[in-house]
Amino acid sequence: MVQAAARAGKRLTVRSGGHCYEDFVDDPESEVIVDLSQMTEIRFDARRRAFAVDAGTPLGKVYETLFKNWGVTLPGGSCPTVAVGGHVVGGGYGPLNRLHGLIVDHLYAVEVVVVDRSGRASLVYASRERSDPNRDLWWAHTGGGGGNFGIVTRYWFRTPGATGSDPARLLPRPPARVWVASVNWPWAGMSEASFTRLLRNYGAWHERNSDADSPYAGLFSRLGLMPSTAGVLNVALQMDATVPGAEKLIDEYLAALGEGVDVTPFTMERQCLPWWRATTWLGLFTNIQTAREDFKSAYMRANFTPEQAAAFYRNLTSAESANRGAVVSIASYGGRTNTVASSETAVAHRDSIMKLLYVVGWTDPAQDEANLAWIRRLYREVYAGSGGVPVPDETTDGCFVNYCDTDLSDPEFNKSGVPWSTLYYKENYPRLRRIKGKWDPRDFFRHGQSVEPAVAP
Repeated sequence: MVQAAARAGKRLTVRSGGHCYEDFVDDPESEVIVDLSQMTEIRFDARRRAFAVDAGTPLGKVYETLFKNWGVTLPGGSCPTVAVGGHVVGGGYGPLNRLHGLIVDHLYAVEVVVVDRSGRASLVYASRERSDPNRDLWWAHTGGGGGNFGIVTRYWFRTPGATGSDPARLLPRPPARVWVASVNWPWAGMSEASFTRLLRNYGAWHERNSDADSPYAGLFSRLGLMPSTAGVLNVALQMDATVPGAEKLIDEYLAALGEGVDVTPFTMERQCLPWWRATTWLGLFTNIQTAREDFKSAYMRANFTPEQAAAFYRNLTSAESANRGAVVSIASYGGRTNTVASSETAVAHRDSIMKLLYVVGWTDPAQDEANLAWIRRLYREVYAGSGGVPVPDETTDGCFVNYCDTDLSDPEFNKSGVPWSTLYYKENYPRLRRIKGKWDPRDFFRHGQSVEPAVAP
């Protein structure tokens, strides 16, 4: 199919799970869409001592198959219908990232359909082995973003340093049991001072507890900032129950968040579950079912500033924030994720402590303008000190490529002077451009924010 499209000069895009946040797949200019959703095989490749996973496989099936057959897992995302095809190449994270790093930190090899300068399509295997002449193509798939270098057909996973041939020892083992909890702080009676205290308590806690050797490495949390019309602010968490004193650690964590907040929280849920039952529990938190949506992202290296807290409060309580299908999800980050050098993979964000996802969803097309204006204004005001976007500095550290956002390319919304490519890739972008120029010199695989190929000297 790729060869036929290249020969005919047709614009081709690829879909694995269908969760792209922009029109990079269903672009009106797309003439051919390669859908990988039927490619879902998972097997242990004894020759390579690695787990082979087809690119169309949903994460839920990956977790179930790896755990039930071999007792292992991958530290990927919590939405079970996201497929590995785009999730991995974007550098996916999830509830186990503080314990085991990112999913790309366990990527051993990748199989990719590429198109060369003459227009010939071929299937290429690339691994992390230092002796592999195609190693640069493997590296590009450790966070270089989907739709950039070719079509991934299969990934192989094995944890670096894992030895032997026993599959049960070649990937991380998840905690046997985990605590899950959901706690709400009512908006009723929530003053700006209390809101600011809760938000900055959350940021301060992550500043103190994001080292890989922290007793809290097994805790992953999401603070959900919903508009005041939603009625509550929510904290959802998952904690490794095998850690000594896990319940006490959770109590101390929640107490630290609520310190000085003049609103009494109430617990919606708190239970200890087998890890397998809890795998998608946190995924329910941002599962907004709407026909029309917009998304934005940010990495945080440090706590929120008072000015950022004020911007959140102002926009979440404004008359324009009546949409209950909106949330700013602030996820725990760091831990083992930050023990990997920024150049070791294409994911350059290796010293952040929180990751933010801004979401607004609605159903009526007549509300398009109002909802887009609201989320753009919120984002612009939170990062007003750096041109309306989270530029890499002492507090923020750019954006997550899997939460793609074309506003970053638009000088109307990004007034920082820092290009979208730096926000996504930082200092790794020149290397990605060289790899793109080598493996996709015709720029055959492209979309609204694809890596620009470097011109060969």
